[in-house]
Amino acid sequence: MISADQKHVLIARRPSNVDHGGLWEFPGGKLAPYETGLEGLKRELHEELGVEIVRAQPLIRVHHEYPDKHILLDVWQVHEFAGEPFGREGQAVRWVPMNELVNYPFPAANLPILRAVMLPTEYLITGEEADDERFEALLERALREDNIRLVQLRAKSLDEAAYIARAERALKLCREFGAKLLLNGEPALLDQVDADGIHLTSARLMQLDRRPIAENKWLSASTHDQKQLSQAAVLGCDFVTLSPLRTTPSHPEVAPMGWHDFQQLVERAGMPVFALGGMTRFDANHARAVGAQGIASIRDFWK
Repeated sequence: MISADQKHVLIARRPSNVDHGGLWEFPGGKLAPYETGLEGLKRELHEELGVEIVRAQPLIRVHHEYPDKHILLDVWQVHEFAGEPFGREGQAVRWVPMNELVNYPFPAANLPILRAVMLPTEYLITGEEADDERFEALLERALREDNIRLVQLRAKSLDEAAYIARAERALKLCREFGAKLLLNGEPALLDQVDADGIHLTSARLMQLDRRPIAENKWLSASTHDQKQLSQAAVLGCDFVTLSPLRTTPSHPEVAPMGWHDFQQLVERAGMPVFALGGMTRFDANHARAVGAQGIASIRDFWK
């Protein structure tokens, strides 16, 4: 459940006499026979918190293997509800700022959910732009007018020194608007620019055998198939882009996967996935409906 200001999320403490007792969780429970996910969510939140769901949207589906069982968490984001939530079963409940969720102990299966909750639904990949002033103007417009809060600095045409200089300027702008900035390049770039994380190309992703940056930084990667998604999981990526969903002008020779294949890959990804490749904001709800975190785009945000 998300607060009206979109900055807080409701969590509850598990009773001491159940599995993972004393840890925190997102309210919900098991489906009854013949219930849909949304029906079960409505019943559980009424029973646990005394609220009625007004508007909810799929967030992420997480398959998790415990030593003795397999579980599937079908997670929804509740945007509007009626009533004041409280622990109807005697459990502690608390509204927590999203950026403080990492300070609370959760069961291991909840870790991908924490990432999904803290991430926005739109991911800007910057376009190639030679002029620094125009680059800054385009980035500021996206941050101010489109409310972009997650940015990947992609600038293949720049040498390392020019890229670092641009990254410093981009970081200053992102900090001003409360946005996260990921650098598209070697992980060692973080030694020179204190950005929020690194985005790995698919080639760089497949060359690594362990997570290349600290846990307190965001790690994302470009993926195109199941093998690359599996590698992203091995490295502990926090989220990925999956493409191409549609044919794109930049890679017209690459066959698009389409929504069906995209959904099949997302189902077992185990982490937030942004749909990439011909995506616009008009596709955001469809992407969420098939399991994506949201959409990633250059053209729709960089204008």
